Amino acid sequence: MPILRFAAITVRILLSAILVSSPVTHAQSPPTATLPEKVIIDTDIGDDIDDAFAVALALRSPELQILGITTTFGDTETRAKLLDRFLAEVGRPDIPVAAGVPSPPKGTFTQRRYAESGHFARPSHPDAVAFLLDQIRRNPGQITLISIGPLMNVGAAIDKDLATFRKLKRVILMGGAIRRGYGDLGFGPPTPPQPEWNILNDIPSAQKLFASGVPLFVMPLDATQLKLDEVKRAFLFSQGTPLTDALTLLYHQWGQQTPTLFDPMTIAFLVNPALCPVQPMHIRVDDKGFTRPDPGPPNAPNPPNAQVCLDSNPDAFFRFLLPRLATP
Repeated sequence: MPILRFAAITVRILLSAILVSSPVTHAQSPPTATLPEKVIIDTDIGDDIDDAFAVALALRSPELQILGITTTFGDTETRAKLLDRFLAEVGRPDIPVAAGVPSPPKGTFTQRRYAESGHFARPSHPDAVAFLLDQIRRNPGQITLISIGPLMNVGAAIDKDLATFRKLKRVILMGGAIRRGYGDLGFGPPTPPQPEWNILNDIPSAQKLFASGVPLFVMPLDATQLKLDEVKRAFLFSQGTPLTDALTLLYHQWGQQTPTLFDPMTIAFLVNPALCPVQPMHIRVDDKGFTRPDPGPPNAPNPPNAQVCLDSNPDAFFRFLLPRLATP
């Protein structure tokens, strides 16, 4: 073979190898991994049943890294024991549980038997406020606090160290009622807004939170009165996983028929914000516990202090929730 022809063939082979290999190399370069969102959940689990569903959804959301769960309101130590058992039964005893300062009970601890039975309780639980502030210091600007109970721990953390509390990435709150009250599902006679439970049970702490300057995302009654009907319950409770079995038992101890899943919307919003679109508002918490929109005068409007979801799609929410909870 002439030398020039051999050289030309060699060049073509080398160019072909480069053209074939180079795009594959670039196309197969791994995508940038998205780190899980660091979260702490502050809950009054054990009275109503929706807190348990919220914690369960967080456990089934790989997008989240649960740094810890803190208990608030009433018998906080028994609430912590309930979480000890729940986390152990679903295979997550590694998640820290901290107990807030107890307060006089105002509701019925319906799931007390679950909390007090078994051998799952840890010897002790750290103080919730100290735990929260310590985690913020370790992870400044990275933690989302999910508040699904009365705001005792939040108010205490603000009082103890506002500068550190302000290093939260954001707070997602189930609380308040802007345009709809209890029982107003958006398709019947309107019910005017009322003081909502989580706000009403610690009004001063709610006022401090809305004035704190921390980015605040609010899931009020307007968007969270989501009914887990009989068909959905039958599907979920028949799955036979450790998680769904624990939810089934807690549901029966709750002792009512159709749960309203207020609290899980906070988790759903964090994972998929399209499930509860928000709009900026300035919210004022008055001395009776009403969460009132307060835009201020036209010539000097109040700046927004919260992003608020005023409506949600129940079908989309349950299509998101049920498959996650049913996942083994």
